[in-house]
Amino acid sequence: MKKFIVLALMVVSCSSSDEPKPDNQNPGETELGEGQPGVVNSMGIAAWDALSDAEKNRIKGWNTIFMHQSVGADLEDGAENNGFKFEYFDLDEKPNKGLSGNVFSASNGNPFDKIREFKTNALKHKAIIKIAIFKFGYADISGENMEDVKTAYKKMIDDLRAEITGLRFVHITPPLVYLATTGDSNGARHEVGTWMKNTFKDKDVVFDFQEAESDNGACNWDGIWSICNKYRSTASCPSKGQGVDASEGQGHLCESAATKISKAFLMSIYQVGK
Repeated sequence: MKKFIVLALMVVSCSSSDEPKPDNQNPGETELGEGQPGVVNSMGIAAWDALSDAEKNRIKGWNTIFMHQSVGADLEDGAENNGFKFEYFDLDEKPNKGLSGNVFSASNGNPFDKIREFKTNALKHKAIIKIAIFKFGYADISGENMEDVKTAYKKMIDDLRAEITGLRFVHITPPLVYLATTGDSNGARHEVGTWMKNTFKDKDVVFDFQEAESDNGACNWDGIWSICNKYRSTASCPSKGQGVDASEGQGHLCESAATKISKAFLMSIYQVGK
């Protein structure tokens, strides 16, 4: 009888601690819903706040890649402040942890290199990713190149849509810079943003970052939309990771603004996969 009890205890002990447990803790395994195409603007901030924690946390289970440069890092920092951290990925590091992000190796001002880099990364992980998010930097778009940028970006999206079955996209209207004394390429950036909304809103989700950072054009220079002074990185409220902007011509987000506006960004991800 004593031998039987000892053997039974050994079986219970092995079952509870030695056997491998099923890998059901991977946040990247949650299935997406049908999604809802359309445009998410600053109204997405309140919409995100209105979601339950359970609904918000669904996006942590959707393998998402987000590639960007400095203003995108502001959005990542803001998302993390809201409890949604983007984990690092690259060509070798798999984006299988839910939300994943990385900075382009292509420098700002080289939009076509960024487009090629994004496509390469997406195709490398095409068996894993569910949602893809590309973000231009404000230095990437000018009046001289905007038509070529539109063509190259649209081709990249079409190619990825054809090669990765079921891939969802969140598009981000290009960031604006602060204008105080002179014009800039904000007009071209705004035109590209309008084109994005008109081109993709019926099939994907477009995060209208320009609307959010300009208060729907209330902040402008001679009618040209720009980032509001209250949202940009200044000495009194710097960007978490980008420092303080010059007096004009830059458009990084103050940390408190990034925390606020990133809610609409998170809402865009939720909307594309809900």
